[in-house]
Amino acid sequence: MKTPAIQIPEGVSEVLLHACCAPCSSAIVEWLVQHDVRPTIFYYNPNIWPREEYDIRKTESKRHAERLGISWIDGDYDHDGWLRGVCGMEGEPERGRRCEQCFTLRLMATARKAKETGIEWFATTLASSRWKSLEQIERAGRVAEQAVVGTRFWAQNWRKGGLQERRNELLKYYGFYNQQYCGCEFSVRQQP
Repeated sequence: MKTPAIQIPEGVSEVLLHACCAPCSSAIVEWLVQHDVRPTIFYYNPNIWPREEYDIRKTESKRHAERLGISWIDGDYDHDGWLRGVCGMEGEPERGRRCEQCFTLRLMATARKAKETGIEWFATTLASSRWKSLEQIERAGRVAEQAVVGTRFWAQNWRKGGLQERRNELLKYYGFYNQQYCGCEFSVRQQP
């Protein structure tokens, strides 16, 4: 018997889902709901720059959650704090140390929010992007899990199980704004 591409950890009925944007979360949220896992979306992305870009992505994420009747939590936009967190890594390439530090900062906040809300499990839509390193995301999630006692990180490659194709379908269906870069000013500067 073939193992399913997406595995639900034993006992998971609810998850705090860190979402970077509506397009990346759409197919994941749909899949979770179809498999009786209740997602709460946590929008925490202080890396996004400029503020106008952040606000567009935030509005789309919230609109999507409201349309589906899913709980949505707004994380604070502390871009200056994020810049301090990645200080000295500005020149790192994409998938370099800066990206892993960015994931760690965001997943630490997600783990803290999971504990605060009483949701044991947390996951991230970052693992749906083909531009991101799954290994870096998993390491960041494990660091957050170990730092915040009582939380557990659901490391999942959300590119599998047809979710990448479904994401593209839902992008068109909902008419989502679809950004063309990860979000931080350093990734924008490195674009060709």
